[in-house]
Amino acid sequence: MASKREEVVQAVDAMLKAALPHAEHRRDQPLPKRPDPGGTVILHDGDPGEPEVTLSPLLYTYEHEIELEVLGPIGSAARHELLDQMLQAIGERIETDRSLGGLAEWLEPGAPLTDDIVLDNAEPVRGAQLTILAVYSTPNPLT
Repeated sequence: MASKREEVVQAVDAMLKAALPHAEHRRDQPLPKRPDPGGTVILHDGDPGEPEVTLSPLLYTYEHEIELEVLGPIGSAARHELLDQMLQAIGERIETDRSLGGLAEWLEPGAPLTDDIVLDNAEPVRGAQLTILAVYSTPNPLT
């Protein structure tokens, strides 16, 4: 059985795959040499931070910042619009289930930092970095 932290990260990953089914999805991997024609999403586990501890009952509440890199499709004149559509799809998916089916107390996307990204031997693609804040509680920080 996975820890609560891992369950939350896996649920965010599944949510991203549902939001962007045609994109390539990676977890804790470097930027690709070439983005997928449907775009690329790289999820980094991020930092759960220091928990807020409640003693009765014992609960550790985390505000876990899960990091995302989103690369739009390559070779499109409408690259700004396509990246914007990808980000909107992620935002809409989060709005439909901010609790990840009851796994988290709250899910909140941060504002994206967008820029052109130059990959090896490829024309620049439009990309964004953002965090998804997942608030969740567990009785043990290791489980």
